[in-house]
Amino acid sequence: MAEFITISDAESGMRLLRWFVRHYPGMLQRDFYKLCRGGQIRLNSSRCKGMELLNSGDIVRVPPTLQSYKTVKKIENGENFSLSDLEKLRQCIIHNDDDIVVFNKPAGLAVQGGTGIKKSIDKMAAALFPYDKISLVHRIDRETSGLLVVAKNQKAAQDLAEQFQNKIAHKEYLALLQGNIPQKSGVIDNYVAKGMVFEDSSQIPKGAAAQRAITEYKVLSEVAGLLTWILFSPKTGRTHQLRLHSAFSLHAPIVGDELYGKHSDELDGVLGSFLKTQKLFLFAYRITLRHPGSGKTVTFCADVPDFMQSVIKFLEFKLP
Repeated sequence: MAEFITISDAESGMRLLRWFVRHYPGMLQRDFYKLCRGGQIRLNSSRCKGMELLNSGDIVRVPPTLQSYKTVKKIENGENFSLSDLEKLRQCIIHNDDDIVVFNKPAGLAVQGGTGIKKSIDKMAAALFPYDKISLVHRIDRETSGLLVVAKNQKAAQDLAEQFQNKIAHKEYLALLQGNIPQKSGVIDNYVAKGMVFEDSSQIPKGAAAQRAITEYKVLSEVAGLLTWILFSPKTGRTHQLRLHSAFSLHAPIVGDELYGKHSDELDGVLGSFLKTQKLFLFAYRITLRHPGSGKTVTFCADVPDFMQSVIKFLEFKLP
Protein backbone atom coordinates (compact mmCIF):
# COMPACT_ATOMS: atom_id res chain seq x y z
CA MET A 1 0.00 0.00 0.00
CA ALA A 2 1.04 3.58 -0.60
CA GLU A 3 2.34 5.60 2.34
CA PHE A 4 1.19 9.15 3.10
CA ILE A 5 3.78 11.27 4.90
CA THR A 6 3.27 14.71 6.46
CA ILE A 7 6.06 17.23 5.88
CA SER A 8 7.55 18.50 9.16
CA ASP A 9 8.65 22.03 10.03
CA ALA A 10 12.27 20.91 9.62
CA GLU A 11 11.60 19.97 5.97
CA SER A 12 9.67 23.10 5.00
CA GLY A 13 11.29 24.90 2.05
CA MET A 14 12.86 21.73 0.63
CA ARG A 15 12.12 20.69 -2.96
CA LEU A 16 10.20 17.44 -3.52
CA LEU A 17 13.06 15.75 -5.38
CA ARG A 18 15.53 16.52 -2.59
CA TRP A 19 13.05 15.18 -0.03
CA PHE A 20 12.85 11.86 -1.90
CA VAL A 21 16.63 11.66 -2.32
CA ARG A 22 17.01 12.13 1.44
CA HIS A 23 14.43 9.47 2.33
CA TYR A 24 15.07 7.02 -0.51
CA PRO A 25 18.74 7.41 -1.56
CA GLY A 26 18.68 4.15 -3.55
CA MET A 27 16.10 5.55 -5.94
CA LEU A 28 17.24 6.69 -9.39
CA GLN A 29 16.17 10.16 -10.51
CA ARG A 30 14.75 8.82 -13.77
CA ASP A 31 12.53 6.48 -11.74
CA PHE A 32 11.42 9.39 -9.56
CA TYR A 33 10.33 11.48 -12.55
CA LYS A 34 8.63 8.45 -14.13
CA LEU A 35 6.59 7.94 -10.94
CA CYS A 36 5.66 11.64 -10.94
CA ARG A 37 4.50 11.51 -14.57
CA GLY A 38 2.46 8.40 -13.85
CA GLY A 39 0.76 9.97 -10.84
CA GLN A 40 2.28 7.45 -8.41
CA ILE A 41 4.01 10.25 -6.46
CA ARG A 42 1.56 12.96 -5.45
CA LEU A 43 1.67 16.14 -3.38
CA ASN A 44 -1.51 17.00 -1.45
CA SER A 45 -3.41 14.49 -3.67
CA SER A 46 -2.36 16.34 -6.85
CA ARG A 47 -0.01 15.30 -9.61
CA CYS A 48 3.45 16.85 -9.39
CA LYS A 49 6.53 17.42 -11.55
CA GLY A 50 9.18 16.93 -8.83
CA MET A 51 10.59 20.41 -8.21
CA GLU A 52 7.75 21.74 -6.07
CA LEU A 53 8.68 23.50 -2.82
CA LEU A 54 7.36 21.72 0.25
CA ASN A 55 5.59 23.44 3.13
CA SER A 56 5.04 22.23 6.68
CA GLY A 57 1.86 20.11 6.74
CA ASP A 58 1.99 19.06 3.08
CA ILE A 59 1.09 15.41 2.39
CA VAL A 60 3.36 13.36 0.14
CA ARG A 61 2.10 10.11 -1.39
CA VAL A 62 4.89 7.50 -1.59
CA PRO A 63 4.18 4.47 -3.80
CA PRO A 64 4.80 1.01 -2.30
CA THR A 65 7.57 0.33 -4.86
CA LEU A 66 9.88 2.74 -2.97
CA GLN A 67 9.65 1.17 0.50
CA SER A 68 12.76 -0.96 -0.03
CA TYR A 69 14.86 2.18 -0.61
CA LYS A 70 14.06 3.83 2.73
CA THR A 71 17.04 4.51 5.00
CA VAL A 72 18.52 6.91 7.53
CA LYS A 73 20.27 10.01 6.21
CA LYS A 74 24.00 9.44 5.63
CA ILE A 75 26.42 12.04 4.36
CA GLU A 76 29.87 11.87 2.89
CA ASN A 77 31.98 12.36 6.03
CA GLY A 78 30.38 9.49 7.96
CA GLU A 79 27.88 11.53 9.94
CA ASN A 80 24.46 9.99 10.45
CA PHE A 81 21.35 11.92 11.40
CA SER A 82 17.66 11.35 10.92
CA LEU A 83 14.77 13.73 10.33
CA SER A 84 13.93 13.24 14.00
CA ASP A 85 17.41 14.56 14.88
CA LEU A 86 16.81 17.59 12.66
CA GLU A 87 13.49 18.25 14.33
CA LYS A 88 15.12 18.10 17.78
CA LEU A 89 17.74 20.61 16.64
CA ARG A 90 15.04 22.85 15.17
CA GLN A 91 13.40 22.93 18.60
CA CYS A 92 16.71 24.25 20.01
CA ILE A 93 16.47 27.42 17.89
CA ILE A 94 15.85 30.52 20.03
CA HIS A 95 16.30 33.10 17.26
CA ASN A 96 16.25 32.94 13.46
CA ASP A 97 16.38 35.66 10.80
CA ASP A 98 17.92 36.21 7.35
CA ASP A 99 21.46 36.60 8.74
CA ILE A 100 21.82 34.41 11.81
CA VAL A 101 20.32 31.46 13.64
CA VAL A 102 20.93 31.04 17.38
CA PHE A 103 20.77 27.59 18.99
CA ASN A 104 20.54 26.54 22.63
CA LYS A 105 22.89 23.60 22.05
CA PRO A 106 22.36 20.48 24.16
CA ALA A 107 25.31 18.94 26.00
CA GLY A 108 26.96 16.13 24.06
CA LEU A 109 26.29 17.48 20.56
CA ALA A 110 29.41 18.45 18.59
CA VAL A 111 29.49 21.86 16.95
CA GLN A 112 31.70 20.81 14.02
CA GLY A 113 31.89 17.51 12.17
CA GLY A 114 35.03 15.41 11.86
CA THR A 115 36.47 11.94 12.21
CA GLY A 116 34.39 9.80 14.56
CA ILE A 117 31.64 12.41 14.97
CA LYS A 118 28.21 11.06 14.06
CA LYS A 119 26.20 14.28 14.44
CA SER A 120 27.23 17.93 14.38
CA ILE A 121 25.47 21.27 14.31
CA ASP A 122 27.24 22.59 11.22
CA LYS A 123 26.04 19.71 9.00
CA MET A 124 22.60 19.49 10.56
CA ALA A 125 22.05 23.26 10.34
CA ALA A 126 22.97 23.08 6.65
CA ALA A 127 20.22 20.50 6.22
CA LEU A 128 17.73 22.66 8.15
CA PHE A 129 18.55 25.70 6.00
CA PRO A 130 19.43 24.23 2.58
CA TYR A 131 19.19 27.59 0.77
CA ASP A 132 21.51 29.48 3.14
CA LYS A 133 25.30 29.41 3.41
CA ILE A 134 25.76 28.10 6.96
CA SER A 135 29.05 29.12 8.63
CA LEU A 136 30.38 28.66 12.15
CA VAL A 137 31.68 31.91 13.66
CA HIS A 138 32.55 30.62 17.14
CA ARG A 139 32.54 27.28 18.93
CA ILE A 140 31.78 25.68 22.27
CA ASP A 141 32.92 22.27 23.53
CA ARG A 142 30.81 19.24 22.74
CA GLU A 143 30.24 18.70 26.47
CA THR A 144 29.20 22.34 27.04
CA SER A 145 25.56 23.31 26.56
CA GLY A 146 24.12 26.70 25.65
CA LEU A 147 24.20 29.50 23.10
CA LEU A 148 25.75 29.06 19.69
CA VAL A 149 25.41 31.74 16.99
CA VAL A 150 25.62 30.53 13.38
CA ALA A 151 25.84 32.78 10.29
CA LYS A 152 23.51 32.18 7.34
CA ASN A 153 25.39 34.12 4.65
CA GLN A 154 28.94 35.15 3.84
CA LYS A 155 28.54 38.80 4.86
CA ALA A 156 27.17 37.85 8.29
CA ALA A 157 29.91 35.24 8.74
CA GLN A 158 32.67 37.77 8.09
CA ASP A 159 31.12 40.40 10.35
CA LEU A 160 30.55 38.00 13.26
CA ALA A 161 33.97 36.35 12.93
CA GLU A 162 35.58 39.78 13.29
CA GLN A 163 33.43 40.55 16.34
CA PHE A 164 34.51 37.38 18.11
CA GLN A 165 38.14 37.84 17.10
CA ASN A 166 38.22 41.49 18.20
CA LYS A 167 36.36 40.84 21.49
CA ILE A 168 33.33 42.91 20.45
CA ALA A 169 31.01 39.99 21.13
CA HIS A 170 30.60 39.37 24.86
CA LYS A 171 29.90 35.86 26.22
CA GLU A 172 28.81 34.79 29.70
CA TYR A 173 28.77 31.27 31.11
CA LEU A 174 27.23 29.74 34.22
CA ALA A 175 29.00 26.87 35.94
CA LEU A 176 28.75 24.74 39.05
CA LEU A 177 32.15 24.12 40.63
CA GLN A 178 33.16 21.42 43.05
CA GLY A 179 34.68 23.32 45.96
CA ASN A 180 34.76 26.92 47.18
CA ILE A 181 36.80 29.96 46.11
CA PRO A 182 38.30 32.36 48.68
CA GLN A 183 38.15 35.41 46.39
CA LYS A 184 34.54 35.92 45.28
CA SER A 185 35.33 37.88 42.11
CA GLY A 186 38.38 38.56 40.03
CA VAL A 187 40.27 38.08 36.78
CA ILE A 188 42.31 35.03 35.83
CA ASP A 189 45.13 35.96 33.46
CA ASN A 190 47.64 33.26 32.57
CA TYR A 191 48.68 30.90 29.76
CA VAL A 192 47.24 27.57 28.64
CA ALA A 193 48.63 24.83 26.40
CA LYS A 194 47.41 21.27 25.80
CA GLY A 195 45.57 20.87 29.09
CA MET A 196 48.17 22.72 31.18
CA VAL A 197 48.11 26.14 32.87
CA PHE A 198 51.15 28.39 33.33
CA GLU A 199 50.82 31.38 35.65
CA ASP A 200 53.40 33.45 33.77
CA SER A 201 55.37 33.23 30.55
CA SER A 202 58.59 32.24 32.33
CA GLN A 203 57.03 28.87 33.25
CA ILE A 204 56.23 27.89 29.67
CA PRO A 205 58.51 25.08 28.44
CA LYS A 206 60.57 25.85 25.38
CA GLY A 207 58.67 25.00 22.23
CA ALA A 208 55.26 24.79 23.93
CA ALA A 209 52.50 26.58 21.98
CA ALA A 210 50.99 28.35 24.98
CA GLN A 211 48.38 31.10 24.56
CA ARG A 212 47.29 33.83 26.91
CA ALA A 213 43.89 33.10 28.52
CA ILE A 214 41.84 35.71 30.38
CA THR A 215 38.62 35.05 32.30
CA GLU A 216 36.58 37.34 34.56
CA TYR A 217 34.50 35.60 37.21
CA LYS A 218 31.96 36.35 39.93
CA VAL A 219 30.67 33.93 42.57
CA LEU A 220 26.85 33.99 42.67
CA SER A 221 26.14 31.50 45.47
CA GLU A 222 27.78 28.60 47.25
CA VAL A 223 27.31 25.62 49.51
CA ALA A 224 30.02 25.94 52.13
CA GLY A 225 32.81 23.45 51.59
CA LEU A 226 31.07 21.76 48.65
CA LEU A 227 29.87 23.78 45.66
CA THR A 228 30.16 27.18 43.99
CA TRP A 229 27.67 28.71 41.54
CA ILE A 230 29.68 31.06 39.33
CA LEU A 231 29.40 33.45 36.38
CA PHE A 232 32.30 33.42 33.88
CA SER A 233 33.04 36.09 31.28
CA PRO A 234 35.88 34.83 29.06
CA LYS A 235 37.89 37.54 27.33
CA THR A 236 39.78 35.04 25.18
CA GLY A 237 38.56 31.85 23.56
CA ARG A 238 41.14 29.15 24.19
CA THR A 239 40.35 25.44 24.04
CA HIS A 240 38.90 24.27 27.39
CA GLN A 241 39.72 27.70 28.86
CA LEU A 242 36.97 27.79 31.50
CA ARG A 243 37.49 24.16 32.44
CA LEU A 244 41.23 24.70 32.89
CA HIS A 245 40.83 27.94 34.81
CA SER A 246 38.30 26.30 37.14
CA ALA A 247 40.41 23.23 37.84
CA PHE A 248 43.91 24.71 38.03
CA SER A 249 43.56 28.43 38.73
CA LEU A 250 40.54 28.38 41.07
CA HIS A 251 41.24 24.81 42.30
CA ALA A 252 37.52 24.03 41.99
CA PRO A 253 36.83 21.98 38.84
CA ILE A 254 33.49 22.11 37.06
CA VAL A 255 31.09 19.39 38.20
CA GLY A 256 30.92 16.63 35.60
CA ASP A 257 34.31 17.43 34.06
CA GLU A 258 35.79 13.97 33.55
CA LEU A 259 38.94 15.38 31.98
CA TYR A 260 40.07 17.90 34.60
CA GLY A 261 37.71 17.29 37.52
CA LYS A 262 36.93 15.10 40.48
CA HIS A 263 34.47 12.25 40.83
CA SER A 264 31.09 13.32 42.21
CA ASP A 265 31.33 10.31 44.57
CA GLU A 266 32.99 12.76 46.97
CA LEU A 267 29.55 14.37 47.39
CA ASP A 268 27.32 12.16 49.52
CA GLY A 269 23.59 11.72 49.91
CA VAL A 270 20.86 13.41 47.91
CA LEU A 271 23.19 16.10 46.59
CA GLY A 272 25.59 13.54 45.18
CA SER A 273 22.77 11.71 43.40
CA PHE A 274 21.65 14.96 41.77
CA LEU A 275 25.10 15.50 40.30
CA LYS A 276 25.65 12.02 38.84
CA THR A 277 24.35 12.96 35.41
CA GLN A 278 27.65 12.41 33.55
CA LYS A 279 27.12 15.84 31.99
CA LEU A 280 29.26 18.95 32.29
CA PHE A 281 27.74 21.71 34.43
CA LEU A 282 28.98 24.48 32.14
CA PHE A 283 26.39 26.52 30.25
CA ALA A 284 26.79 29.30 27.67
CA TYR A 285 24.11 31.48 29.22
CA ARG A 286 24.17 34.90 27.53
CA ILE A 287 25.78 36.55 24.52
CA THR A 288 25.79 40.18 23.37
CA LEU A 289 26.87 41.21 19.88
CA ARG A 290 26.25 43.63 17.02
CA HIS A 291 23.68 42.18 14.65
CA PRO A 292 25.35 41.78 11.24
CA GLY A 293 22.21 42.90 9.42
CA SER A 294 20.76 45.77 11.46
CA GLY A 295 23.97 46.90 13.16
CA LYS A 296 22.11 47.10 16.47
CA THR A 297 23.45 45.59 19.69
CA VAL A 298 21.45 42.51 20.62
CA THR A 299 21.57 40.17 23.60
CA PHE A 300 20.48 36.53 23.55
CA CYS A 301 19.83 34.51 26.69
CA ALA A 302 19.07 30.77 26.83
CA ASP A 303 17.13 28.60 29.26
CA VAL A 304 19.30 26.50 31.55
CA PRO A 305 19.13 22.78 30.60
CA ASP A 306 16.98 20.47 32.70
CA PHE A 307 19.88 18.56 34.25
CA MET A 308 21.27 21.83 35.66
CA GLN A 309 17.90 23.37 36.40
CA SER A 310 16.94 20.63 38.87
CA VAL A 311 20.16 21.16 40.84
CA ILE A 312 19.81 24.95 40.82
CA LYS A 313 16.25 24.68 42.09
CA PHE A 314 17.21 22.17 44.78
CA LEU A 315 20.05 24.43 46.04
CA GLU A 316 17.91 27.57 45.68
CA PHE A 317 20.51 29.24 43.47
CA LYS A 318 19.47 32.24 41.39
CA LEU A 319 20.24 33.26 37.83
CA PRO A 320 22.17 36.54 37.37
